[in-house]
Formats: sequence, structure tokens, C-alpha cells
Amino acid sequence: MPSSLTAVQPGIVSARRPVPAAIARPEYVDRPAPAPYDGPEVKSPEILERMRVAGRIAAQAMAAAAEVVAPGVTTDEIDRVGHEFLLDHGAYPSTLGYRGFPKSLCTSVNDVICHGIPDDRRLEDGDIVNIDITAYVVLDGIGVHGDTDATYPVGDVDEESRLLVERTHEAMMRGIKAVRPGRQMNVIGRVIESYARRFGYGVVRDFTGHGIGTAFHSGLVVPHYDAAPRYDTVIEPGMTFTIEPMLNLGTHEWQMWDDGWTVVTKDRSRSAQFEHTLVVTDTGAEILTLP
Repeated sequence: MPSSLTAVQPGIVSARRPVPAAIARPEYVDRPAPAPYDGPEVKSPEILERMRVAGRIAAQAMAAAAEVVAPGVTTDEIDRVGHEFLLDHGAYPSTLGYRGFPKSLCTSVNDVICHGIPDDRRLEDGDIVNIDITAYVVLDGIGVHGDTDATYPVGDVDEESRLLVERTHEAMMRGIKAVRPGRQMNVIGRVIESYARRFGYGVVRDFTGHGIGTAFHSGLVVPHYDAAPRYDTVIEPGMTFTIEPMLNLGTHEWQMWDDGWTVVTKDRSRSAQFEHTLVVTDTGAEILTLP
């Protein structure tokens, strides 16, 4: 079956995994929404020091979860591995209880663009799966988030899917390289869409990168398409945000499952995504979500 037609269906979602009381939770857990963020986008050295810790733990949790990706493994098992890794390192899974999300990471398979809920569906040979994981770490009373995701092939994938994954990673890296103090935020999307357009990929518009720090989502928006003249925030040293392009083999348009989370391509073509959390430096950007 062509890769563009291997759409997934909802599975059974297991019970929520427990978190020891000793691990500090973000303020929004089990509330309808987070408290509005009204702090600065430029972070202090103290916040950045903590974000480096959270970013490193998130990257290591990602690596642990990715190790179990294989045909026959359920996405719920991927969630279990990521959940336990974060807890073992004193971190809270930022997605767990965020606006009611029931799991500790997102698994988005094939035509799922983002926010897929881990369930009992087993990965199949030829699938691609995106894992999106965020660590919340509290150090000396200050909690921060580190957010990352990546797309992985499952077994032997077709060439079209392999290239989509490879090029989506390259699109993210090009977006990161475009970050410079004094530039407008929309330059990131211009660079990403310019690259993706070479291959006829749809660039998702309605789900974007975001400011991050003590807040999971600060309100700062980082578009991955050419949105100029909108999103003209001037990039400054010390800003922290994510770049996380989602590229589709077909249309950029999407639909949502009845669960209120799972976003799929409207034409059921495959989608890939990569994400890093970064801080703006005097000359460019430092990636915080590296192991």
C-alpha cells in the first residue's frame, strides 16, 4: 500500500500512569488551562541554567523512548519508557494532565501530524512515528520545561517516507541556523517553507513553535511557513523558544479526531516533525535539547 494511504485508526488508551508525590508538578496539571504567562521572553542566566538541565533530560528521555521503536511495539509502550525515564531523573512529563492530555508524551504515526495519544496500536513495518516529549524540572524552587521531538522509521520504510523524515530534520536545522538577533521571527518560517517547497511538501501552518521556559507555552509564536509581514517580533539574545516544523507529503490542511487532540492530514498523506528548544545567543542559537 502506498505510504500516503497508510492512515492509522484510534486504539485503546490505557489508564493514566502515576507520578510520585515527591516530583513537583507544573501549576496547570489537572486544571482546564495554564495560568497566563506574563513574564519576559528573554530569560535570566538562572532560568537558562535550569533550562539546560530540563533540555538535556528531555533529549535523553527521547533517546530512551526511541530505542524501543520497532515493528510490534505499541505506542503505549513508548509512553511507558519515556514516562519512567523522566521520573527516574526527577522530571515531570509536561504533557501529562496538560489541558487534560492523558499521556506523558505524544506519538504521531504516519498521517498523524501531531498530538497523537499513545494507545494499544502496534507499530508496523514501514510506519514512521513521531515522538514528542517534554521534561519539567524544578531546581531551587524554579520549574522550567525542555521540549523536543523527532520522527523515526519503523523497520524498512519506503523511499518517499525516508526522504520526508530526512528533509524535515534538515528543515528544522535550517530554521535554527536562520536565528539571529535583530531578525524578525518570521524569517524562520520563510527559510523552512522555501526549503520544503522544493519537494512539494505541505507546511503545516496552524501548529507552530512557541516560547518556553517557566511556562510550557509562553504565547510567543514561531511560524514554520512564510508568514511575513506577520509575526514580526524581533529576535533578541536570551529568548527561548522551540522550532518544530511539520511537513506533509500532501496538503498542509488537517482534521482532528474526536479525542480533541489527534491532528491528521486532510488527505491522509504522511507527516513528519522535528523539534528543538533553543536559546538565542549573540551570534545565533544554542540548542538546549541535546543529550
